[in-house]
Amino acid sequence: MANGCDGGTAVSVDWDAQAEVFDDEPDHGLRDPQVRAAWARRLESWLPHRAGDVLDLGCGTGSLSLLAAERGHRVTGVDRSLPMLERARAKLAGRDAVFLPGDAAAPPVGEQRFDAVLVRHVLWALPDPARALRHWRDLLRPHGRLVLVEGVWGTLSPVGIPAARLTSLLAPLTGDVRVEDLTDDPLLWGKTVEDERYAVVATV
Repeated sequence: MANGCDGGTAVSVDWDAQAEVFDDEPDHGLRDPQVRAAWARRLESWLPHRAGDVLDLGCGTGSLSLLAAERGHRVTGVDRSLPMLERARAKLAGRDAVFLPGDAAAPPVGEQRFDAVLVRHVLWALPDPARALRHWRDLLRPHGRLVLVEGVWGTLSPVGIPAARLTSLLAPLTGDVRVEDLTDDPLLWGKTVEDERYAVVATV
C-alpha cells in the first residue's frame, strides 16, 4: 500500500510504527527524481488545472500532498497516524496545507467542500467502499473530481479492488469516469510490476 491506509479496517498494519520507514519505498517517499517526476506528471493530468482545494485522504507522509501543493493547490490531508502526519507537516512546512487526524472514510472537514478528493491505496481496505465513495462525492464542489489510485496485489491470495468493480460503484455517483492503467509505467513504482494498478478520475 501507499499513502497510509486507513487504520480502522480489517487490514492489520501498525502505521504509526511504519511511519519511520514508510518513505523508503520508492512510490511512498518519491525520493528518486524520476519516480517523483512520474507522479508529478500524473497528478498534473488528474487534478484540476486551476489552483483549488484538494483533500488528500490517507495522506500518509504527504508525498502526494506536496506535489499537489507545488501545483498551487491548497491541500487538506487526513490520516489516522499521528507520526505520519508529523512527517507530512514537516514536508509541507510553509505551504498552504493543513493536516488533520481522522478517518479517511469520514474525514473531519465539516462543511468544507473541495475541487478534488485524492485517495491512493486506501479505498480497497475500507469496510464499505460504496459508502465511502458516496461521502467523498458529497465533499466535492460542482464539477469536482475524485482521483482514486487503486489496484489488486498478489497472486495466491490477491487483495485490492479491481478497476471494473470500482467503476461500477462510481457509475450511479458521477457523470464521467476515466480509467488509466498504471501497471506499465515502472517509473511510478521504482520497479517493474505485474499486478493490476490503475487510477480512476471521476468528475461529478
